[in-house]
Amino acid sequence: MSKAFASQADLADKPVTFTRLSENAYAYTAEGDPNTGVIVGDDAVMVIDTQATPVMASDVIRRIREVTDKPIKYVVMSHYHAVRVLGASAYVGEGASEIIASEDTRELIVERGAADMKSEIERFPRLFRAVETIPGLTWPTLTFKGEMTVWLGQLEVKLMQLGRGHTKGDTVAWLPQQKILFSGDLVEYGATAYAGDAYFSDWPTTLDKLEALGARAIVPGRGAALTDPAMCRDGVATTRAFIAELFAAVKQGVAQGHDLRRVFADTHAALTPRYGQQFIYEHCMPFDVSRAYDEATSHRDPRIWTAERDKDMWATLQA
Repeated sequence: MSKAFASQADLADKPVTFTRLSENAYAYTAEGDPNTGVIVGDDAVMVIDTQATPVMASDVIRRIREVTDKPIKYVVMSHYHAVRVLGASAYVGEGASEIIASEDTRELIVERGAADMKSEIERFPRLFRAVETIPGLTWPTLTFKGEMTVWLGQLEVKLMQLGRGHTKGDTVAWLPQQKILFSGDLVEYGATAYAGDAYFSDWPTTLDKLEALGARAIVPGRGAALTDPAMCRDGVATTRAFIAELFAAVKQGVAQGHDLRRVFADTHAALTPRYGQQFIYEHCMPFDVSRAYDEATSHRDPRIWTAERDKDMWATLQA
């Protein structure tokens, strides 16, 4: 019998943790669900990744209001995925005046945002329970290329594209004065990296640049906050290892002339002993192997996932 599609069987609510990393930085985490980062500056608040719906975002706002009454002025999109950005309207309702993303992320929203929205809503029914509250796609009001700095009073926040990895538009937020990093899905901790829209060849190099920042704390895309340098190194290392091992296994199968279904079976068998207990492992693996197979054969850039393509791929690989 085939496995339940994506995360359709994951219906149990996850306990939320709101971790204070410094006088300015907080991590909103929930056992492998998408994380949100919060930066409280001298005069305003910045939120990194919004949750999937305005209803889910309202819980983040409630936590923010427990620690500050400063206005939420900025929302940062670490990338375009619907589960990360469709809660943005809740922050706009709180007065957020700027939604910031890389120009590459905006291009991806233009190209595939609507398809991704429909795709992810069907993959994650629990996270999109209040789907009717989403007013539509989230569009940035401000974009940048490479790097930009936002000053929250005297607190410097650097928004940087360190390279392609999870997507081509990945943005990290960096507090250089405190060495705290909000990595988006470039780094995961105890959760499998989703790589359905990734650049496997580039991701490890991007992680090298990220690690060179010397973070003392990281808010990863999924999993618990990394609260000391050793945990940060571990989070980066395990993410790098997963990406490298999966791509190596897929390339080996391609070199042997195997089709996607055989490559998936062999790669899943090879990686499960080490990574099978991670959050969303079974959800991610079919998408990850499919993308790695594409990159190893004839598709340098990720193809668009649609709800129909999702299900066709799943039926082929999980039957």
